Amino acid sequence: MNIWITRHGQTDLNKENKMQGRIDIPLNETGIAQASAARERIGDVHFDAVYSSPLKRARLTASIIGGVPEEDILIDERLIETDFGPFDCCPFREMSLGMKLYWFLPELFPAPKGVETVKSMVERSASFLSELEKKPYENVLVTCHGGIIRALKGYLSDRKNGILWRPRPKNCEIRVFSSENGRHSFVKGY
Repeated sequence: MNIWITRHGQTDLNKENKMQGRIDIPLNETGIAQASAARERIGDVHFDAVYSSPLKRARLTASIIGGVPEEDILIDERLIETDFGPFDCCPFREMSLGMKLYWFLPELFPAPKGVETVKSMVERSASFLSELEKKPYENVLVTCHGGIIRALKGYLSDRKNGILWRPRPKNCEIRVFSSENGRHSFVKGY
């Protein structure tokens, strides 16, 4: 199975360099164009299934890149963005020192109060992907967010700590991983 993982297109909060967790805002015009360009880059690939976070920005990105109507997308709550709690909509430059340290070096610093932990992200990513790997798909698209994608990529890279934090995923960047008999490998990026 090839698992295609992508982050949603740009939103106004992305453009304003603000934390964007579970707030449900749509793609902006740039985000729609990014998703369309990503679809063009991958060509005529057919997805046996298209999964998405329940948030609007991910669903529309999934529809465009996946080439399917939104009602055909399989919504999975485990793909929702990291819960940033009190830091949702906060400009990056105004985050507390504790949040900055956690978000840039989660391997060393704990999540501030009210913010989802790496352990939680890793557990829900592993739950989703281990279930997905039992399906008979050849190609599947998974559309999510800049935080949770780091745990998804960690699982598919067989990382001991469960995360692949760097480099930071760009909007509509696509990474393809192969999953065969419990073994994972990176195939290519778009």
